[in-house]
Amino acid sequence: MALGSETGTGLVPVESAKSAISWGPIIGGTVASIGVTLMLLLLGTGMGLTMVSPWSGESSSAATVGISAAIWLVVVQWLSSALGGYLTGRLRTKWAVVHTDEVFFRDTAHGFLSWALATIFVAGFLASSLASLAGAGASAAGSVATGAGIAAAAPAASAASTSDLSTGYFTDALLRPAEAGARAKEDNAAATAEISRILMQSAAKGSVSDNDKAYIASLVAARTGLSEQDARNRVDTVLKEIEDGKVAAQAALDKARKSAATTALVGTISLLVGAFIASAAAALGGRQRDEEEDLVRKTRGPLV
Repeated sequence: MALGSETGTGLVPVESAKSAISWGPIIGGTVASIGVTLMLLLLGTGMGLTMVSPWSGESSSAATVGISAAIWLVVVQWLSSALGGYLTGRLRTKWAVVHTDEVFFRDTAHGFLSWALATIFVAGFLASSLASLAGAGASAAGSVATGAGIAAAAPAASAASTSDLSTGYFTDALLRPAEAGARAKEDNAAATAEISRILMQSAAKGSVSDNDKAYIASLVAARTGLSEQDARNRVDTVLKEIEDGKVAAQAALDKARKSAATTALVGTISLLVGAFIASAAAALGGRQRDEEEDLVRKTRGPLV
């Protein structure tokens, strides 16, 4: 790198035609980092499968599996970043006539670029798997919500189709005869449909009004042979089951939300630390490479 040329007015700076970026070491470090990442991910998958079992009582708890997976992903990120960054710094050629601070900056920048390329590749490689897992989780959450009666908040077009699924069981419980084998009275199907509509509307509002409760109790008493008080007790019992299911579904969704938020935060911190490790490792590798070359030159003379 030429520093400048002398003219009649002094020193004129001349820009070097050679780029400060050495893509060869960067790509080499990236490939090494990707290889180590995939190998460690496969190893972690194998160890994770040993923690779960289809037999009851033989699997580790979900919390243990989740924490172990998070810790392992952090370890994978740090080890692969350290190796990729170190190789990036160690494989580059010596920059002649460059200040020590500039050499340090270039090494750290090369390590960061190597980490960034490896992260982008691994993220793209795992994108389809993560999307499949997210889709499966959303489908499961939607099924739980539908079973609890929350599906009434969906568009009107789909509300009719999910009505029987979300309230059929509870409606049957309400209209169950007081005595086994008792005949259902006339218009039982109409009463069932009416109670289903009341339950769907109440689920959309979030609660069942007192008037609706009294009306449902009267329908139950008229069609099951129960006394008015027993019919009210049955209505209260079934409505409590519906509310408990709704609360359980909301708790499951909130737990999933907190888990996703924690995973995102841990992943972000891990990536930041991985970027730092890759940069520091590249600076270390570059410094060792220069020191070794300087030592060889002192002991054996200039390299040719």
